[in-house]
Amino acid sequence: MGTESADDRAARAAALDFRSLLPGVRFGTASDRYAGWIGQIYGPQWAARVQSRRKTLGAETYQERTVPVESVGEYFEHFDVLELDFTFYRPLLEEDGSPGPNAFVLRRYAEHAGTRARFLLKAPQDSFARQVRASGGHAPNPGFLDASACRARFVEPAIDLLGDRLAGFVFEQEYLPKKASPSPAQNVAELDGFFAALASPVQCHLELRSPHLLDGLYFEWLASRGLGFVFSHWTWLPPLRDQWHRAGSRFTAGNREAVVRLLTPLRMAYADAYALASPFDRPVEALAGTPGARAMVLDATALALQAAVQDATVNIIANNRAWGNAPLLAQAIALRALEEEARRGAGTNRDPWARPLARPTGHDRP
Repeated sequence: MGTESADDRAARAAALDFRSLLPGVRFGTASDRYAGWIGQIYGPQWAARVQSRRKTLGAETYQERTVPVESVGEYFEHFDVLELDFTFYRPLLEEDGSPGPNAFVLRRYAEHAGTRARFLLKAPQDSFARQVRASGGHAPNPGFLDASACRARFVEPAIDLLGDRLAGFVFEQEYLPKKASPSPAQNVAELDGFFAALASPVQCHLELRSPHLLDGLYFEWLASRGLGFVFSHWTWLPPLRDQWHRAGSRFTAGNREAVVRLLTPLRMAYADAYALASPFDRPVEALAGTPGARAMVLDATALALQAAVQDATVNIIANNRAWGNAPLLAQAIALRALEEEARRGAGTNRDPWARPLARPTGHDRP
């Protein structure tokens, strides 16, 4: 930012340029190749290179329109960080150690992203999901918490491909009801063995989607291991503000970074949010115009302001499904944070959670 004025930063946010906009905050999105962002993030030249792929959710089939990987160079003219999730579905290396399809895709990202690009990669579900789909249902995952396989097939090749542009790994675990879940103490013991063996040189962040496992013991363990807690705005998780208090009002990652993932409205299923948001080219009233959406923006703003208070870096990852259009969700948070920063006095260390943030004045819903 340097000597950039508040008005200049607000003008950049209005133009969807979020780079180095706030101290200690990186803005980014969950995935990047959406054709619906042409005219926002991507120039008109990409329209001639749009491809379509089928996506089936339940009984509905959608046509997802995408731009090529090469567009990532333009992406980083707007954002500081990009979360890639295709590595969640398949590791980078095959079982025999040969590069898989995802390794070739990630190599293309590395080739077309600049030196200042930063990436968050989702770890393969093969390593961290307790259950996998099988015969129309779910069965125990035979590769669950196999640290050796995760390191060899994901961690090491990711480092080889991205080097110092790799900002962190996100380990996501599915929701489990209490009756199908370990106790909080058993959960911590299992995860501790995995991360001790994994010994990742890259910061790891954990997103457990079972609220009953997010207790004091879990957060103390995260802090002791220097593992990051993912603040996730997702269907069956408590609000971000509640998660902050459960975490002991702190960031737990050893490198003083945190990940905030704005995925779906609370109490709304993935398929329903996707149906409303597609084709991801604009805010959708049923997503962006609700009290829950306004609360999400305010809570994300408070987490952004906590970065300055606690000398940390917060990666705010916006998803199309939470708003209809991820770039405009990032804009809503950026503008709210700039307003709040000015109102409180830039550079002060007042706790953003000490009292409710000011009511939105229009920027919470572009």
